[in-house]
Amino acid sequence: MNIFEAIAVAIVEGLTEFLPVSSTGHMIILSSLLGIHKEEFTKLFEVAIQLGAILAVVVLYWKKFIDFKSWAFYVKLAIAVIPALVLGFLFSNQIDALLESPLTVAITLLLGGIILIFIDRAFQRPATNEEKEISSGKAFVIGCWQCLAMIPGVSRSAASIIGGMQQKLTRSLAAEFSFFLAVPTMAAATGYSLVIKKWPNPAGGVQKGYELLMNSRENLIAFITGNIVAFVVALLAIKFFIGFLQKHGFKWFGYYRIVAGLILLILLFTNVIHN
Repeated sequence: MNIFEAIAVAIVEGLTEFLPVSSTGHMIILSSLLGIHKEEFTKLFEVAIQLGAILAVVVLYWKKFIDFKSWAFYVKLAIAVIPALVLGFLFSNQIDALLESPLTVAITLLLGGIILIFIDRAFQRPATNEEKEISSGKAFVIGCWQCLAMIPGVSRSAASIIGGMQQKLTRSLAAEFSFFLAVPTMAAATGYSLVIKKWPNPAGGVQKGYELLMNSRENLIAFITGNIVAFVVALLAIKFFIGFLQKHGFKWFGYYRIVAGLILLILLFTNVIHN
């Protein structure tokens, strides 16, 4: 992965991480078009640049994250992230296999798009308007919904927002709680990929993610640059998303997903992208 490929992937990550369109799906599509999707560093990079996106949430909502008097907030996030931690640990290999399948992404983009077109009609009577009104039970259920995003193309943001709306949160509050929940979820995924997960070593054997990262100066520069770009782009995307969601709801994201899914299917069937 060269620096220009790293920047392109990071822009996609920052733009799509907090929108209900699947950042993983879009990065798989882009890396496939660039011909780098089979590289081990690319797979690590697509997870590791989530650090930049995480930092964007912390900066935008810093008052929430440094309010140590409100322990209930941290407890709810801890409870909500448990399902993803457990399932991610138990099914790591199966998830990795799905991440290499653009066809899976195309199908889930289409199905998710259809759901988003009608989702606003399904939840029209929200009763929870503030984060402090979210109970631990509701937080856990939202965390369970988030686990659907382990299937590439589903979108962590879409799954957790729909889970929030199913638990009677308003659209804007469901989106904000999805942002909050992204911090421990993505931090755990990134930490696992860098410190615990073993990656194939071209020289033989296996290596930890941070060793793969430090293998070359090019890898390290790509990692640093990618996180900076993802941070800046994610800041802008989050601000845009909240305003757009309040005015227009989810249907336009649904239309976009359907178009993206159809384009990906065409690219697959014409062998521009290989599954």
